[in-house]
Amino acid sequence: MTGPVDLLQQLVRIPSVNPDNPAGTDKTGEAALAEFLSGWLAALGAEVALEEIKPGRPNLIARFAPRDGRPRILLGPHLDTVGVGSMTIDPFGGEIGDGRVWGRGTSDTKGPMAAMLWGLKENAARLADLPVAVDFVAFMGEESGQWGSKDFARHHAHDYAFAIVGEPTSLDIVYTTKGSLWATLRATGKAAHSSQPERGDNAAMKLARALDVLERELAAELATYTHDVLGRSTINVGVLRAGSRPNIVPDLAEAEIDIRITPALRDAGGALALLEKTISRLALPLEIVKPKENPPMEMPETHPWIGRIREVRAASRPVGAPWFSDAAHLSDAGLASVCMGPGSIDQAHTCDEFIEIAALEEGAVFFSELVRSLG
Repeated sequence: MTGPVDLLQQLVRIPSVNPDNPAGTDKTGEAALAEFLSGWLAALGAEVALEEIKPGRPNLIARFAPRDGRPRILLGPHLDTVGVGSMTIDPFGGEIGDGRVWGRGTSDTKGPMAAMLWGLKENAARLADLPVAVDFVAFMGEESGQWGSKDFARHHAHDYAFAIVGEPTSLDIVYTTKGSLWATLRATGKAAHSSQPERGDNAAMKLARALDVLERELAAELATYTHDVLGRSTINVGVLRAGSRPNIVPDLAEAEIDIRITPALRDAGGALALLEKTISRLALPLEIVKPKENPPMEMPETHPWIGRIREVRAASRPVGAPWFSDAAHLSDAGLASVCMGPGSIDQAHTCDEFIEIAALEEGAVFFSELVRSLG
């Protein structure tokens, strides 16, 4: 292995597709990648633990220094990737072309992972003796329920002073992000033959009419919850399901929605409470099913660790982002966290995902210099 590009190619060639969503492959789960990383990190001198969060799906924690009271920080990318069914290139090829490495995860987030790992490798001889200990933590399940970071936050967040979560941020410092509420809205009716629709109760039409009212009313109210960096809270209706045949009046219809949450909405009680209140106020025939609310992330732009990062790389700007990450769960548990890594979020989840080699190498240099600066 001669550099971070070679390392990234190895990581991409180990499939770690999240099985909770449409995968497009039978090569799912994080275990194989976690096992590879265990050996790689142990060879650098780390004490490595795999903590199974779901069957066969572990978090990885690698410690280079004993837990002896010194301050600790962590570098924390996620192990899983999104599915590969729509990809127009070999998702696990890790091929090089046009100054880029191609494949699933090169941007999100095996590229940032490789840069972090290479920064640790470049400092392997001094990691045990740094006055600030640096751990490497890799989370499972970020692309679905963030089960890995939630579990880690509950059991380990109190051990750390700061976390850098690996995401493609073009090496800017994402210090605030929106949260999210994903929920299914369900309308029910009565089935009947379409030749006599008056004998039934069309759930699809009930849902459509209710969604039209809900979206207009709720979008206007969400817009009042603003943030200087993140903008306003928003709602999107992303999935609709209803019926089985055109000659049957549907008795069930569902919509999946995504509400993005600013800190102001969180402080006002959260998105789920607002959704419930709005449906009740408008007397809409909707049931909320399987809501999953994730908090926004916000830390002071003037936080000392952001200052330390900028001492290493002055070009890294503190910025906000509308997307969601593992960092929010760490932050919600009291662990000051940011997202940072090479590559652009614009390439994440795409059909021809890539990272620029120059960006990857710049990221590896940054993490190496950051770790070195701790001594």
